[in-house]
Amino acid sequence: MAVKKGDSVRAVREKLENSIESQASDIRFPAYLFETKGQVLDIRGEYALVMFGQVPTPNIWLRVDQLEQFK
Repeated sequence: MAVKKGDSVRAVREKLENSIESQASDIRFPAYLFETKGQVLDIRGEYALVMFGQVPTPNIWLRVDQLEQFK
């Protein structure tokens, strides 16, 4: 199912850790990306802007294929 604006999501560890984005930055991703609920704020092309509200962090752009719906 496609991720859309307003959805609750979390990152998929296997897809994020093996991505080109992980090679361009620190590969020690914080646990909250995979364990807490984020909300899709915007979608542009193949990227979604996600806000993780459980911890005080900046919003992050992730590819939509690196996300799964979180209930």
